[in-house]
This record gives sequence, C-alpha cells and structure tokens, in this order.
Amino acid sequence: MSVEQQFLDELLDAIKHDRLTLPTLPEVALRVREAVDDPDVSAGKLASMISQDAALAARIIKVANSPLLRGRVPVDNLQFAITRLGLTFVRNLVTGLAMQQMFQATSDVVDRRLRDSWQNSTEIASISQVLAQHYTKLKPDQAMLAGLVHEIGMLPILAMAEETGDLLNHPDILNRIIDKLHPKIGTAILTAWDFPPELIAVPEGCIDYGRSHPGPADYADVVTVARLQKYAGTEHALGQMDWSTIQAFGKLGLSADVAVHDIEEINMDIAEAKTLLG
Repeated sequence: MSVEQQFLDELLDAIKHDRLTLPTLPEVALRVREAVDDPDVSAGKLASMISQDAALAARIIKVANSPLLRGRVPVDNLQFAITRLGLTFVRNLVTGLAMQQMFQATSDVVDRRLRDSWQNSTEIASISQVLAQHYTKLKPDQAMLAGLVHEIGMLPILAMAEETGDLLNHPDILNRIIDKLHPKIGTAILTAWDFPPELIAVPEGCIDYGRSHPGPADYADVVTVARLQKYAGTEHALGQMDWSTIQAFGKLGLSADVAVHDIEEINMDIAEAKTLLG
C-alpha cells in the first residue's frame, strides 16, 4: 500500500469514527464570543475582559482608528474602540486575531506549511473584507473572518501528518490530500465551533466554482472571488481559469475581467486590511 493511500485510509477512518482531533479556538476568542452572546454585556465589560491581553487591546484600538472605518474622532481607549466597532465586529476581530496562534507547529516542515497557510488566509481575508465593503451588503468583518477560516480544515491533517512523520517527506502527496479533504474537515471544525451557517458553508462553498444559489451574494461567494482575485494576471491555475463562468462574480456585481488590485482605492483598502491583520 502506498504512503498516500495508507495515510488517506487512516484519516478517513478517523473522520468516520469521530477520532480526528479538531482544533479548539483560543481561550480569549471563546470568552469574547460567549460574552457577546450575552444580551446584557456592555462595551465596558467587554473592554475589561480584553484589556487583560495588552497586545490584543492595542490591535483593536488600531483597527478602530483605521482609514477603513473612516472614523472622524481618534480612538484612544479600548472601550471607545469597542463602542465604535460594535460588539459583533469585535467578536469577529478577536476570533480572527487569536487564530494566528493556531497556525504553529513543533516540526519545521509543518510550521512553515502552517505559516504559509496563515499568510495566504490573511491575504484572502483582506480581499474578502474589502470586496464585502465595496460590492455587497454583507458585513465586512464577517467576510474577513470567512477568509481567515476557509482553509482551517488543513490543521488536523497537518497535525496527523506531523504525528506519523512519513508523509512530511512527500510534500506533493500531502498537498493532494489537503486539497481533497480540507474543505470537508473545515466544515466539521466550524460546526464544532458553533459558527453561523453562512460561515460553515465557506470551506466547501468557496472552492465550488460551479456553485449556484438564489438570492444575493453570500460569504462563500466573496471568498471565491477573493481567492481568484489573489491570482489575477498570474500563471497560477486559478489565475488562468475562465472566470466568466463563475456566478460569484455576478453575485457581487463585479465583472470577471476586472482585477480589483488595479482599482486604486480598493487596492489601498486591501493593503490597509492586511496591515491590520498583521
């Protein structure tokens, strides 16, 4: 039996029998998400909770002062930042910022792979946030989070590969397995995290280029377009696809032959969003 088939069999068996260890959200993200679900929570109470993490508090204040939000009055404290951003925005932002610590590993090979994935996810998230802001009525912060989690399913695969060891010497095989299974596993992770259905649909929906659904654009459409736009004008396979057949562009009201990075205002907003995500 080949290395690929053996690993696939073990992985699929673990999925089938609920033995695959799914990642959990960092503690700060869990606490903030739980707090925001409380109808009695206030900006002051949330600020008190987040202020225990000085770096995170500083990042939130920085976002509140970002040109992306077009605020007129400078924000100089966490409670004011939360009031400006709104509780749900802060919940999504904290979740996204805290996720970075999940994309690390002990072995150099897996650590590099995870860091590359995080860098890719932040770029997709930045484009998604700006697309949602300019072309849809969707929440930009939710679109940002959708971009960050669209490849979350690779984490358990890489963790299992790190445990077995053999597959790390065969990166092409590992990439094939990730491409094949990470969307399904990503759906399972977001379901376990009690994410809303519109985000749970993203890992599988964003790579379904024949996807069609009634109604306006959803978050999977935004991430689909963001993934393709990342490679506009390049030799990458996604950059060479015939985008005119992909309905997500029409849902956003965006022509399939437009590269958003060529639009000065949008390109500047994407750069700013990337900066905020670190």
